[in-house]
Amino acid sequence: MTPRDVQTLTEAKALSAMAHPLRTRLLDVLAVDGPSTASVLATRTDQAVGNVSHHLKVLAAARLVEEAPELARDRRERWWRLAAPSTRWSSAELVDDPAAVDAALAAERLALTRQHERARAWLDEGRPDDPWADAAFALQRWLRLTPDELRQVSAELIAVVDRWAARGSDEDPARQPVLVFARGFPTQP
Repeated sequence: MTPRDVQTLTEAKALSAMAHPLRTRLLDVLAVDGPSTASVLATRTDQAVGNVSHHLKVLAAARLVEEAPELARDRRERWWRLAAPSTRWSSAELVDDPAAVDAALAAERLALTRQHERARAWLDEGRPDDPWADAAFALQRWLRLTPDELRQVSAELIAVVDRWAARGSDEDPARQPVLVFARGFPTQP
């Protein structure tokens, strides 16, 4: 992934937009399925089209999604896509804007909650004979690191995931959307 593929969020507006469950889900659907219309997104998320349209406008105002007019078949049809394949933010870069710090924490909490819910659902629905059961993994290791070393671990993990994401998608039905997440932070056992 190139730096152009990563959108760095520095404003409370964008971070607040990401701190809403439906908007985060819409971003996820666009990331997995690609560009889409509000109608298709509404069906995919089991929401009313008007509700999805409203949240797409909020995401567009925050520059997280953008219209894809070249995909429309006529002037009435509106297609949406992610503004960038990946987003990031740094709490250190937000320190001078308390509203942005609060919004970033809310977005992080929501992301963690959604990751936890998805992992729990996977475990609750899992079957030992499922071919994905042996492929799925969990990673937990205790390391002793400095802040600079933790940044290196982060960069290396991101590079591995980005390399796999850069392969693009094809229509192989064996390929399913897979959520990969890892966290690293100082704490005590």
